[in-house]
Amino acid sequence: MKWVTREHAKVDRIACPWLISRFVDRNPEFIFAPKDEVMKIAKSQGAIPFDTPGAELHHYKENGYEFVSFDAIIKKYNLDDPALLEFAKIVRSADASPPDAKPEGAGLEAAALGFRQIAKDDHENMKLQFPLYDALYAYCKWRIEEGGKLEHS
Repeated sequence: MKWVTREHAKVDRIACPWLISRFVDRNPEFIFAPKDEVMKIAKSQGAIPFDTPGAELHHYKENGYEFVSFDAIIKKYNLDDPALLEFAKIVRSADASPPDAKPEGAGLEAAALGFRQIAKDDHENMKLQFPLYDALYAYCKWRIEEGGKLEHS
């Protein structure tokens, strides 16, 4: 399936492809396009737009609380993995300004900005960042399995 979003990805536009490729679509094709062309490309190529104005899979508010596109994908595809839901809090903290921001969000945002600087394009950025997302997801799984306790060694 084809998926399209805005170019020059930082956090949510890398988190979403990670989520899609790991939990929604086993063989996705991602297109990064100029902001004003995303919806046109979606229509002409039958691609699913995400993290762009006018797309179903975009930031939204519920009860005054802002959710990001990563959350919209989780909601649309009924993903209920507790570690994934915990991971969504980190992504949200890195890409929005929730009142209950997770401290890991600041690190994710910093890393995402750094990866964007060293990657030659959005596809390389995705390739570079996916191991970070795999590691953060594993961290969330571990935190849930361990009941949230961190060991200090």
